[in-house]
Order: sequence, then structure tokens, then C-alpha cells
Amino acid sequence: MERKIIKIGTRKSKLAMWQANYVADLLDAGGFQPQLIPIETKGDKIQNVALSKIGSKGVFTEELESMLRRGKVDIAVHSAKDLQSQLPLGFSVLSFCERESPDDVIVSDKEIDLNNPKLILGTSSTRRIAMLKHYYPHITTIDVRGNLQTRLEKMKSGIMDGLVLAYAGVKRMNYDNLVKYWFDTDRFIPPVGQGSVAIEVHEKLDPDTASKIKTATNHPLTEKMLLTERAFLRRMDGGCSIPVFGHAQMEVDGQIILKGGIASLNGKELIQRTMYGSNPVELGTSLAEEILQSGGKKVLDDIRSTLG
Repeated sequence: MERKIIKIGTRKSKLAMWQANYVADLLDAGGFQPQLIPIETKGDKIQNVALSKIGSKGVFTEELESMLRRGKVDIAVHSAKDLQSQLPLGFSVLSFCERESPDDVIVSDKEIDLNNPKLILGTSSTRRIAMLKHYYPHITTIDVRGNLQTRLEKMKSGIMDGLVLAYAGVKRMNYDNLVKYWFDTDRFIPPVGQGSVAIEVHEKLDPDTASKIKTATNHPLTEKMLLTERAFLRRMDGGCSIPVFGHAQMEVDGQIILKGGIASLNGKELIQRTMYGSNPVELGTSLAEEILQSGGKKVLDDIRSTLG
């Protein structure tokens, strides 16, 4: 019996291709014939501007969604953290693949001392900048964009001491040997979705095919955690330019523990709360409501007025 071809839309970077090949392997094992269709997105083309200046919604997803809508690809593979909290009409997340560790790390080719008053770290993330300013106000940050390899070259040129990155990407690109520091996820809470690969589809996709793709690629525990985090993000209405963070884990008693919050751009204000629950959407929404009512709305409004 001939295997059904599934066209996979992906960005062209090495990390994105790793993710697409990872999904392709799962589809292959599930009886499909995967075919990769790599493209460049707006976020890939504009490398000399901070993400918060480009526009926070769909910067890595718009072009892939256009291909899904036109039927040029069957599925689109993304880092789950790049997916906006509210997808355009007709689109949905079909699968969340098994999550890698969601931690942030510092990579460097030298030893890193976080107490060093002259330490310079590179990152393009407003969340990481805000949290570094909050916990380590003496550290200088510089904006650095580009794929992982480009950023490592910039680091090796000597303009910074290290890079703050998601461990998942570092591991997938085999740079574990450069990890010099692991941030504590209880304090330095990751962004929603970090560590998971997500599969986005358009409603045009045949329901039976969609169901079989989900069976081959979805990790139910990861899905439950990500649905919790994404409900939180959706209520917070946070994008790439807003320092919102949230991380869900399953407790031994079957309850979900969700830790999340928001930081001001200068890091001076950081509002963080923890909540337990069993329903992902209710829990995520409830935590967001509590944070917004505890000063988070003012922080959010201040950020929006600053960013214009």
C-alpha cells in the first residue's frame, strides 16, 4: 500500500530543520511519507532589528500559515514558544511533541561568574533581559539576533562573554559542551512552550489524516502542560515583545502546577504567582487573572505604552 505524502513546512535554519526532521521521523514511523518544504520567514530575513521592533505576532509563522492556507504544505512545524497565543481563524495546533528540558542556560567558551560586574550577555528576548535586570542588575545585555550558529560566532568574536539560550536548542544542535550555567526554572521561569515542537494545521486538512498525524506525533503529557501555559498566555495577551513567562508541570498527585508572571521591561517589577488545578484552560486563565489583578495589568499597560 502506497504511503500518504505529508508536506512539512519549516523554516530553513539548522535548528528548524532539526525540528522538521524530528517530526518527519515520527511521521515515517507512523506510516506516512514525509516531505520537507523549507522557507524563510520575516523573522529570519530581518536580522538587524530586535524582535520587539519587528512586531511580536507571527514573526516566524506568517509565511508558513500562508502556505498552509493555500495547501502548499499539509502541516507547519514550529518551536512552540514562537506560536502566538491566538492563532488566525481556521488554524489550530494539532500536536505538541515530547518536551525537552525548558530551562534557559548560558553558553560560553569561558567560565561564567554571574557576580562579575563587567559581565556582558547576549540575548534578543525581552523576557530574558527583564529577568536578568531583576535578578542580576549589574549584568550588561546586548541584543543579538540570528540563528544559533550566527550568535555563537558573534560571541566568539569577543563582543560578549556568553549567550542566554534555551537549552533545548543548544542540545539539539550538539552544543552541550558550551553550557556554563543553568538557570533555576522556579525563579527564572521559561517562556510558554519552550522545549516543545508544535505542529500547526489549517482546517482544510482532511480530518482522518489529521487524526493519524496527531496519533504519530503528539505527546499527551506535553500537550496538557502546553494547553495550560497557552491558556495563561492567551489571557495575558502576551507576544514576543512582552516579558510574560509561564511553566506548567504535572505533580505526583495528578494536579497541574503552573508558575507564571510578568516583568517590567526594566526588570524593577516582577509579579509571579503559582496555582494548582486539573483543568488546563481554567488553570491557565485563572493564574493570568490573578496576576493581572495583582499589578500585572499596570505593568502590561506600561509596556504597551513604552513600545508604542
